[in-house]
Amino acid sequence: MNRLNIFVSGPHFSRSERRLLNRLAPGRHLDHNKVALLNSDFQNLRSFRTRKGHTMSLPIPRYWFNCILMLCLITNFAAAEDDWRVWRGPNANNIAADGETPPVKWSESQKIRWKAPLSGRGHSSPIVVNDRVLISTADEQKQIQSVICFDRATGQQLWKTDVSQGDFAPKIHQKNTHASPTLASNGETIFAVFPQFDQIQLTALDLNGKQRWQIKAGGYLPLAYQFGYAPSPLLFEGNVIVTSEYEKNGFIAAFDQQTGREVWRTKRPEKMNFSTPIVARIAGRDQLLLSGNAKVASFDPKTGRDLWSAPAMWIVSCGTMVWDKDLVFTSGGFPLKGTMAVKADGSGKVVWTNRVKCYEQSMLAFQGFLYAVDDNGIAYCWNAQTGKEQWKSRLGGKVSSSPILANGNIYLTNEQGKTFVFKANPEKFELLAENQLGDEGFATPAICGDQIFHRAANRASGKRQEFLYCIGE
Repeated sequence: MNRLNIFVSGPHFSRSERRLLNRLAPGRHLDHNKVALLNSDFQNLRSFRTRKGHTMSLPIPRYWFNCILMLCLITNFAAAEDDWRVWRGPNANNIAADGETPPVKWSESQKIRWKAPLSGRGHSSPIVVNDRVLISTADEQKQIQSVICFDRATGQQLWKTDVSQGDFAPKIHQKNTHASPTLASNGETIFAVFPQFDQIQLTALDLNGKQRWQIKAGGYLPLAYQFGYAPSPLLFEGNVIVTSEYEKNGFIAAFDQQTGREVWRTKRPEKMNFSTPIVARIAGRDQLLLSGNAKVASFDPKTGRDLWSAPAMWIVSCGTMVWDKDLVFTSGGFPLKGTMAVKADGSGKVVWTNRVKCYEQSMLAFQGFLYAVDDNGIAYCWNAQTGKEQWKSRLGGKVSSSPILANGNIYLTNEQGKTFVFKANPEKFELLAENQLGDEGFATPAICGDQIFHRAANRASGKRQEFLYCIGE
């Protein structure tokens, strides 16, 4: 059903009623404001003036109107499920919503709906909010950090907002950027986290790019290890959660989404770490999970209070933790490397470990199995509960982005801009396609409906240029 006129086109409604209802409620892409107007304008539906000035009453029963309103709301929520509003997707687990059917094969000349140039440089992933695609970027020469918004259907740039200027760190790792954290949105507000030389800045924008508020989330002053910043903001209930872990002033903190007011703050060890936290409901409670600083740690996302922790073999993690039933999984690589599974029931029991290093990228848990690609482009599948290796296969190329699952297939992009598509099949490795866009890929794509939004760079002309692609049938 594309329009509500299919629902209201029966003998219960006149032509005038149908016309007015369809104008107020145009279906799948129903605007929030129009939904609100339905209730306030109910009386206007029952009595209004015609062109000739006559008053016309419409016998619309209240129960019919409630049915229409409910259908509008359900339809609108369905559209929201098609969004990709935060790092790692609608459920923050790198799994696209049910029913998504993105392409398996594409190229620079095939299945590209639009291609938009990006100013500056960044490794952040795109997010999708209703009919808008948003991404962060940084102009390293001008030292400007920005948020850019594109029309989802056409790729037209709708707006660009410069969030901050100056105070870039004097040095950064060659594989990192000044715009690596992915944006987050609650559907009404966009939250952007950018590092400055001595602080982490958190900014809230509306969907038109207008700043609502901006705060200093916490300190940030890397001196000995100038590798840059990476964690993306996390949304939980009415708060936005930000973390920063370096030599000094390490913290996790929650801020009110409406005002930027600090809700809670938890001090972290003064050691570097790059992992984005995640909230998962495990063992009957919401847990804020974070790996790094030689620990796998769980916090109460409402208060920041410690729940439990388990020792890890490494100090530094970059990937976001994943989970299956009552187990959580993480991987790290400095000074020791490995992957581990930990009981999340409060015991902190380590269930299994191996020596595979998935350092910068997150893993993927699906239907009782754990899929991962290590730094050198070797794909693995393990039994999530036992750690037993199901298979491994070399894809090729260095990997920094994370695997995404959609329609039973896993999408993984290497640093050379090649995206591999293979089956999420624990029985065997089954490669479906290899797709090349540009010659550099660090960002993780977003998948919505039958579209893939992909950030890639091209150096073919001798000058590096980033692009945002919309891939679709």
